[in-house]
Amino acid sequence: FPSKEAIHVTLLTQLMATWLDPLRDLDPAGDPVEELLRYMHRKLEMSRDLPRESRLFANEIVQGAPRMAPHLATELKPLVDETAALIERWIAEGRLARVDPRHLIFSIWATTQHYADFDTQIEVLMDGREVHEGAAAFLDTLFRRLLTP
Repeated sequence: FPSKEAIHVTLLTQLMATWLDPLRDLDPAGDPVEELLRYMHRKLEMSRDLPRESRLFANEIVQGAPRMAPHLATELKPLVDETAALIERWIAEGRLARVDPRHLIFSIWATTQHYADFDTQIEVLMDGREVHEGAAAFLDTLFRRLLTP
């Protein structure tokens, strides 16, 4: 690598690819609710298994994405556009409740990554219980109720 900056950009780019893989794995032929719940559960697992990586990426975004802005435009946006179109198709087919596809994606990101990015706060608020305890069941119920037509 020619510089520390190049290492950092490479690391962030690889992290983004890792975060996006589960979104790429949505099966257009699958049951929409189950596909989106599977995605949500995978994101929650990633927040549990890769908390430092989540915080590193979140910190980059909070700072205005000084290193990642081009990658957001060329890698993230097309995938989100494609996923939003898939969700819109599922809605039009009556297989998914009416939701704003982009806000749904953002909500999944927010509710799952929160457990990694704010784990110290959650540890205090959970009175010593494991940070992720009950999260999967709660989020499954939340999103299932939201998405079921």
